[in-house]
Amino acid sequence: MAANNRRMSGKKGAQVGSGGKRRRGLEGKGPTPPAEMRKGHAKQRAAAAKARRAQGRTPQRRGGGKSASELVVGRNPVVEALREGVPASTLYVQQFIDNDERVREALQLAAERGGINLMEAPRPELDRMTNGLNHQGLVLQVPPYEYAHPEDLLDAAADEGEDPLVVALDGVTDPRNLGAVVRSVSAFGGHGVVVPERRSAGMTAGAWKTSAGTAARTPVARATNLTRTLESYKKAGVTVVGLAADGEVELGDLEALEGPVAIVVGSEGKGLSRLVGETCDFRVRIPMPGGAESLNAGVAAGIVLYEAARRRS
Repeated sequence: MAANNRRMSGKKGAQVGSGGKRRRGLEGKGPTPPAEMRKGHAKQRAAAAKARRAQGRTPQRRGGGKSASELVVGRNPVVEALREGVPASTLYVQQFIDNDERVREALQLAAERGGINLMEAPRPELDRMTNGLNHQGLVLQVPPYEYAHPEDLLDAAADEGEDPLVVALDGVTDPRNLGAVVRSVSAFGGHGVVVPERRSAGMTAGAWKTSAGTAARTPVARATNLTRTLESYKKAGVTVVGLAADGEVELGDLEALEGPVAIVVGSEGKGLSRLVGETCDFRVRIPMPGGAESLNAGVAAGIVLYEAARRRS
């Protein structure tokens, strides 16, 4: 009897059905949804941020503060600054100055532009103003530059119904590189440049000259902390792309350039700082068949901006 019970215990009893789960699992999930509908995808974050901005009112521009005023000293520098349209508030001319061709041109340019005060001053006063520099009797005062706030650049893109295209500079200290980047951003339809508040080039007269006048229509924003600014950009749906010689992605393969993007350019010698590099969504390299080790910030930014503009056209 016991043996019989053991044989009977091996029989299978009634089983609970799957409820059709196995059959539904074989049916598949359908076509892959577009990137804008996939949760966590950069394009989905960008679409959500654009929708939020469209629902609200146009944000008030907050501004990023002002720089200190600047003096351009010497006859040739003053004339070049006036030729290039560098903003100026006052032209100081030394009393009893030798009236040569450069002095006459400076006076003529200042008069033609209008809005520039002409002040005659004794030599000792100009010496004091310039801390004893060789001013040659001409001193041009450049007013403080009014920086934008980093979020103003995203707002400007939203106002125009475009995806943001911004360049951020990390550790770039040469004003001429900043001016060159501003010029490239303007040429390729970008919405502005972001610079850190410390250890970075500012909008000096040198940057204005290199920008060839484009600084008048391309805003430069100043960030108290560049890493935090880039993180806020990412939350707003902007893909942060850092340029690095050893980047994991080649420029031609970067699809993110077709959407909202912030391009981060480091210094020619040190590249991106550690924290900024870790904040980037992608680290991108520019192929250089000629064997150059690096490009300066102005050239590198121009290449990537061209690629972004080509993909968006």
